[in-house]
Amino acid sequence: MLSVLIADDEYLARETIKILLSKETDIADIFEAEDGNQALTMVNEFKPNVVFLDIEMPGISGIQVAKHVPPESVIIFATAYNEHAVEAFELNAIDYILKPYDDERFFKALERARDKIKDEKHDDYAKLSEIIQQMIFEQQKPYRERLVIRDPGRIRLIDVAQINFISGAGNYAEIHLNDGKHVLHRETLSALEEQLNPQEFVRIHRSSIVRRSAISELRPNDKGDYSVILQSGEILTLSRRNRVKLDELTN
Repeated sequence: MLSVLIADDEYLARETIKILLSKETDIADIFEAEDGNQALTMVNEFKPNVVFLDIEMPGISGIQVAKHVPPESVIIFATAYNEHAVEAFELNAIDYILKPYDDERFFKALERARDKIKDEKHDDYAKLSEIIQQMIFEQQKPYRERLVIRDPGRIRLIDVAQINFISGAGNYAEIHLNDGKHVLHRETLSALEEQLNPQEFVRIHRSSIVRRSAISELRPNDKGDYSVILQSGEILTLSRRNRVKLDELTN
């Protein structure tokens, strides 16, 4: 038989999970916590098998609570974040449910939790919590200081300060770094443009964004566009439709 802790500051969210669990015959005890501090106390006192843990709660956050959950307990994160934080869960084989809850997704997560308990698979919640904390922190800023790059089998955090320029094609962007290396990222240039500080980066072409301070020279061409020569030696193009940005680049 399993014991379950539902940690969420929203009453309706806790009630929804209780209703979903009501017909599960292997659930013996259900505990409820309304904030992070209460959740941490209950984790230590009851040592539940499964913890439904909301990421953002009053007091200490769900992420902070997760650092103290014993590895033999299985966490199912409840989150409204549906982008990079979710990628961290998936990559680390940690389960999650998105608000509002979907019944099929909920029971799939619960079944995976049962399997983990049977197999005694332990997760490093402290390490995962640090990754998620950083991702959410970055999402809440007006402009990114780091980009989250998902590679096969890992997540990379790239400092924006390391970016020289970005070239794009379709749904992919190639991020060129100051050290000459480049990283492929599944995101459009338009999406990246919104995440980068316009005081530091400028879109000079439909297929390129460049760091302003990386530009060393601008050369006019016969077709009305400009060759943009970078300090690193690369040559990009300032398109005719972006000539209005010429003053920005030279000031």
